[in-house]
Amino acid sequence: MSVGGAPPRYQVLGVHISAINMEMALGEITDWIEEGRQNYVCVTGVHGVMEAQRDEALRLIHNRSGLTTPDGMPMVWAAHWAGFPEVERVYGPDLMLALSERAAQRGWRCFLYGAKDGVADRVAARLVRESPGLSIVGTLSPPFRELTAAEDTAVIERINTANPDIVWVGLSTPKQERWMASHCGRLDAPVLIGVGAAFDIHAGVVPQAPRIIQRSGFEWLFRLGTDPRRLARRYLSNNPRFVTRVLRDRPRRVESL
Repeated sequence: MSVGGAPPRYQVLGVHISAINMEMALGEITDWIEEGRQNYVCVTGVHGVMEAQRDEALRLIHNRSGLTTPDGMPMVWAAHWAGFPEVERVYGPDLMLALSERAAQRGWRCFLYGAKDGVADRVAARLVRESPGLSIVGTLSPPFRELTAAEDTAVIERINTANPDIVWVGLSTPKQERWMASHCGRLDAPVLIGVGAAFDIHAGVVPQAPRIIQRSGFEWLFRLGTDPRRLARRYLSNNPRFVTRVLRDRPRRVESL
């Protein structure tokens, strides 16, 4: 796991978020790849923080990551409140595009793991269009159930045989965080990054909110309107409870990790 000169963090309801912006995230991940250090990245907003309130193991997974990025605007506002004015949103779909561009420039190899059948292939095609020369060395969409030990071993062997530098993981929260934590070290890749909905967004399966809505902090409302059956319970329950709890337990700098 990350040590030494890792970016500082601030806590939001006990979850330690990295005080970073996009350039800082790219710089940190670049160092891991170039130095061969293994780490995983959690891309976290209100949903991830609230899931961690119910699951101590998930909270520790976030806190032991190489980076836990401020995915949503509430995480950015929390950073500013905690005294980190330089923090900007490090949004999963944007991180995927920006890091893929750098990967194409530096010859890094990428593997896509997650989503429904065919989605990862569509994402790979888009990433290559956006970043010509990008090396996608494999895609794999696992079944929506717990894998057997033999199946999991086969997944590890397949990814390691492809020899990627970056494994993009699209299993949704909290499944992807648990998967990364349990496979970091079993996989040879220096970097595992859980980006959840970025797979569906870049594949064109779900619409992406306009930038003005993303920056306003109301992206959740846009997403709720596009998929109310799946997301209503998450947003209408989590968001009010998040605000109430943050007002009682204000974000603050994490003094030591």
